[in-house]
Amino acid sequence: MTLSVFIAVLFAAILHASWNAIIKFGDDKLQGMVLLSIAHGIIGLFMLILSPLPNITAWPWLIASVGFHLWYKLFLTSAYERGDLSRVYPIARGAAPLLVLVISSILIIDNITNKDIFAVIAIGVGIFILGIGVFKNKETIALLPFALCSAIGTAGYSITDGLGARASGDVTSYIGWLFFLDAVVFMLYAFFRKGLNILPKKSSIWVLGLIAGSASVLAYWIAVWAMTIAPIALVAALRETSVLFAVFIGIFFFKDSMGKSKIIASLIIVIGIIISRL
Repeated sequence: MTLSVFIAVLFAAILHASWNAIIKFGDDKLQGMVLLSIAHGIIGLFMLILSPLPNITAWPWLIASVGFHLWYKLFLTSAYERGDLSRVYPIARGAAPLLVLVISSILIIDNITNKDIFAVIAIGVGIFILGIGVFKNKETIALLPFALCSAIGTAGYSITDGLGARASGDVTSYIGWLFFLDAVVFMLYAFFRKGLNILPKKSSIWVLGLIAGSASVLAYWIAVWAMTIAPIALVAALRETSVLFAVFIGIFFFKDSMGKSKIIASLIIVIGIIISRL
């Protein structure tokens, strides 16, 4: 992985943590995801209009990805309804790169060096340790299965989008169709569940949602672009370093606690990042 790609993925990680924090900030987590999807759909529509159609070989990956994204959103929303950002986010995101690494190794998707494997494992373990407090808190342990299911969705769409973007011939076109179709599917689900009442009444909430959605699109475009020129497992792991930023956001804005485990976990993640650049 080149230095420019490395820096771009870390920037995407900051954006990713930011939009997750915005979604967590609202009282209605499903409503937050709806606003996110509206932004995705609008931006995705403009992207697909201005880009050529993806190659036909990319469409099976694209359709599979829409399913994985829906799975991810549903379980992430449920997890956020049961726990703090600094608990949900590390578990949901920490398990994902480890799953991607295992699947990539079994299917031989990319040639991954021993150094990269160690870096991915270090980052994944460090991220997971950040959320270990959930096992000590009976009130939030209910979030665990939802967060882990969310991780399965993340791993699924990371692999399908990496392969789909490679096959598409145009990353922007692929992302445009992905976000547009994903928005349509999720909005249908949300309206079926709660009707038009799911839409917020306050303009300030609309602004926050659209900002989160825009950050989400840019962050994911960068990540998928990186996957077309670097190993998917390594990009997925570096992208999940966003948990470091999420933890800081949780501490400063949501008054989450900071303990020794978070400090140790952060150091492990940093070591993994350093190894990836050696």
